[in-house]
Amino acid sequence: MNQDLVDQDLAEVPLQQDIPSPDRKPSKWAASELAGRLDEFAVLLDIDGTLLDLAPTPREVWVPPGLATTLNRLLEKTSGALALVSGRSLNDIDLIFAPEQFPAVGGHGAEMRISLDSEAVATHAPPMDKELKRRLAAIAKLSPGILLEDKGYSLALHYRLAPHAEKAIYEAVSLIRADLPNAPIEVLPGKCVCEIKHSGFNKASGVIELMTREPFKGRRPIFIGDDVTDESVFAIMPDFGGLAFSVGRRAQGVADHFDEPRDVRDWLARLSDGDVAAER
Repeated sequence: MNQDLVDQDLAEVPLQQDIPSPDRKPSKWAASELAGRLDEFAVLLDIDGTLLDLAPTPREVWVPPGLATTLNRLLEKTSGALALVSGRSLNDIDLIFAPEQFPAVGGHGAEMRISLDSEAVATHAPPMDKELKRRLAAIAKLSPGILLEDKGYSLALHYRLAPHAEKAIYEAVSLIRADLPNAPIEVLPGKCVCEIKHSGFNKASGVIELMTREPFKGRRPIFIGDDVTDESVFAIMPDFGGLAFSVGRRAQGVADHFDEPRDVRDWLARLSDGDVAAER
């Protein structure tokens, strides 16, 4: 790899569309060079479909051996400027990675924990109306295999086990929205999931808030995500001189993309320690 070219790429990060690609995969993209400059960056990572492989149900995801070690190394080398950015609640994130804990933005920006020794705090996100949540939850009765997940600030209807129900789910949500036109809600289509949350906050608003706090303040974020809900964060990376990578597809506005989560884990392992290969 041409070192002058790498340095030029990093210097021009705010203009992400100018970063050379597509013949350079992020699995090789400047990991060793970035590793020596982690004091300049914040590492922000989506979880499902990005760090972890998707599973038939949200409870079946698992953390591969070596990933927690990689994340802890990055947490140390960035002086704490690493955070998980997820639609999951902070409590759910902690359950998945237990006994480890990491700084995180949870609930699509509804809550966050800045550091390991700080309390989790809610942002400006109001909880969803109980009656509205009850009506939306009833949609899960449309078909066996639809799994209801109450995240507190949002409600998710998973249909990976009932793909035939996708159309019926979205039609039912549309009927409820038509019946309650003033309800401040937003529908987030995802990978075999329909999620409904209160409008006015998202992952991008959570990241913007995060980047005003130490130790993230003043750093250039590296964000990796895979789903539609991550696109709002991709869009704000130029505002911070950051890098965005998508997973599974090349999303608009990203520097490059990874094919699958294990490629992300490999790249992060090289970023944390160039001599360590990720365990899959």
